[in-house]
Amino acid sequence: MAAAPVWSVDPRTGKRREQVAVEATAAEVDAAVRAAHDARDALADRRVRAALLRRAADLLDGAGERIVEAADAETALGPGRLTGELGRTTYQLRAFADVVEEGAFLDVRIDHADPALTPPRPDLRRYKIPLGVVAVYAASNFPLAFSVPGGDTASALAAGCPVVVKAHPDHPATSELSAALLRRAAAETGLPAGVIGLVHGFEAGIELVRHPLVAAAGFTGSVRGGRALYDAAAARPHPIPFHGELGSLNPVVVTEAAADERAEEIGRGLAGSMTLGTGQFCVKPGLVLAPQGPAGDRLERSLTEAVSNTEAGVLLDHRMRDAFLDGVRERAALPDVQAPVTPGAGGEHTVSAGFLTVPAARLAEDGGTHDLLLEECFGPVTVLARYTDDAEVGAVLARLPGNLTATLQLGAAECAGGDAGAGASGGGTGTETALGGTGTEAATGGTRADARSGASGGGTGADAGSGASGAGTGAEAGTGVSGGATGTGASGGGTGTGASGGGTGAAASANGTGRGARLLAALTPLAGRLLVNGWPTGVAVAPAQHHGGPYPATTSTATSVGGTAVERWLRPVVHQDTPPALLPPELREDNPLNLPRRVDGRPER
Repeated sequence: MAAAPVWSVDPRTGKRREQVAVEATAAEVDAAVRAAHDARDALADRRVRAALLRRAADLLDGAGERIVEAADAETALGPGRLTGELGRTTYQLRAFADVVEEGAFLDVRIDHADPALTPPRPDLRRYKIPLGVVAVYAASNFPLAFSVPGGDTASALAAGCPVVVKAHPDHPATSELSAALLRRAAAETGLPAGVIGLVHGFEAGIELVRHPLVAAAGFTGSVRGGRALYDAAAARPHPIPFHGELGSLNPVVVTEAAADERAEEIGRGLAGSMTLGTGQFCVKPGLVLAPQGPAGDRLERSLTEAVSNTEAGVLLDHRMRDAFLDGVRERAALPDVQAPVTPGAGGEHTVSAGFLTVPAARLAEDGGTHDLLLEECFGPVTVLARYTDDAEVGAVLARLPGNLTATLQLGAAECAGGDAGAGASGGGTGTETALGGTGTEAATGGTRADARSGASGGGTGADAGSGASGAGTGAEAGTGVSGGATGTGASGGGTGTGASGGGTGAAASANGTGRGARLLAALTPLAGRLLVNGWPTGVAVAPAQHHGGPYPATTSTATSVGGTAVERWLRPVVHQDTPPALLPPELREDNPLNLPRRVDGRPER
């Protein structure tokens, strides 16, 4: 039987452009994995790995015009967005090269023998080593930054792990072009081509995660597809780590004070964030809790005007378009749900942005008819839930699953640690209980449906959540909407922040127990990144970044963005009383590699 062809499709028309490849057979997946496995020793030298990453970045930059043209033809994301994404991708590769050269990721720790301790301590020397071959499942909505040359691939290579990528069917030509450039970079740095493998097809994705020589996997896509692969990884005779980003609602809470002070600004900012990239960011704000009353009405009018002026856009493929249309239609039909701007079809191949409103009390009902509104809907739509008091805010937050982000829009006094605009709930312990009380732990996940449909068969589908940055700076994506948080000094140093099931709520910040601090404490269990007076679309590539969150946002506690993403592909090993002549260079007493390390509890280099 002939192998199934892999076609590049134009989402603007739904028509096939060209045949790019054929779906990989089980034998071809096996060959790619074995070639990667055989290339492990070639990646042992950190200098070679750094050179590979930098050369890959140079080649991608040099082929930028071809890459952007290919990616736009397959995704309709636009040359401007894709040029920025390419800049982000190459910045990320160079940043990981710096991480490799610096060496702190090896986490070298040496405790010398001390027979005087009780019990006596032997000589212990610990560092981290690469896991082995990493399977990477590319995202649909980021054909570069979260695909073949993206963060999973870059961080795995930085760790010393060869990679086999399962390409996403929404951009196979871009994937082939990127993989060819990475293989060229490998050849030019003296590495075998097997350090970068590429396969296509649903069955190939399943074979890949089950292959006995694959040591770990990284995934960005849908809840349904990611969970299937996660379960397959866990069901192996020898289970492997599976770092998956699956789905996120990214809640926003707007206080009465914030709405009173800048309702129009918030409405415009929300419109820009939820429609960025035609709503195809994993960090799109999908649920916004806004107050009832005149200030909330002003916000809604501003949002209505801004969304109404948004042009129709093209989604990544027609499966996603169909899922979006079905999703918004089903949500709009729920009782008490209104559509000030109706989301739906914009044309034969496009969609129009819109938003829905609902009383927040409806979302607070356990097992209610409105649970669908608490699930991600991939595309340009959000839900504006109008609340009457903080008790309703707390009740809705208590029902949310895990998220990548959670955002607060606060007033000036709230940012300063005060209780201005605390509203109907009052400022005392009752508010704290409502916001930080029972059940805000995020990892429910049980009833969450697959909101990011359109992922290719094997669930290698949608969304990544980082965005294009300017080349060389790694700045956030989503121009004009990722604005920096102002007045964020609320959550630092809080103790006992576990807001789930505590009754009296989480502790607030080191600066007191003002309303902003209480809200931050209530949101902390729900997400991996907390924003104040900004918007979540845009994920800066930086050492302090965390792109992850409680399930189903991600399946692990690790980040997929930033320098610490390399830790996903490493494991610690300790040498006890190993003779000096047998120690690896990283653990030798004279530190021949000049690595940062901690010796007898003290940092040194």
